Amino acid sequence: MSIGEALRLAQDSELDLVEVAPMARPPVCKLMDYGKFKYESAQKAREARRNQALTVIKEGHVERFLKGGDKVKITVMFRGREQSRPEMGYRLLQRLAADVAELGVVESNPKQDGRNMVMVIAPHRNQAATDAARRSAKAEKASAAEEQAPSA
Repeated sequence: MSIGEALRLAQDSELDLVEVAPMARPPVCKLMDYGKFKYESAQKAREARRNQALTVIKEGHVERFLKGGDKVKITVMFRGREQSRPEMGYRLLQRLAADVAELGVVESNPKQDGRNMVMVIAPHRNQAATDAARRSAKAEKASAAEEQAPSA
């Protein structure tokens, strides 16, 4: 149907001519109340946001985890134009690795993984063993103190 004919039909029925699929060939239009259409689309968008799962990202303290003998996975997420400059993310991860060099060693070098760059840092082996021994000694001391305590 021609545009003029569709507009005339819309005026006759006191509705609006709304283009619903502009990319289709030919573009698809409907006769409807535009205010009602906008309201319903806003309601759908609000409902979609409400049903969207919230992602919880736990940000850890790299030094605390390495001192505790845990490995740390660091992820740099690139957004928009940042994706064209992965070397900046690489430099950032290298600087972080240098900052925590006394606590841990790079287990997996920075590598691009889609929009993200990922690196894994592990605690030094001797430090991890020392920390594990310290934890087990602390647990033994606590259990020995419980055994010596008089029972009521």
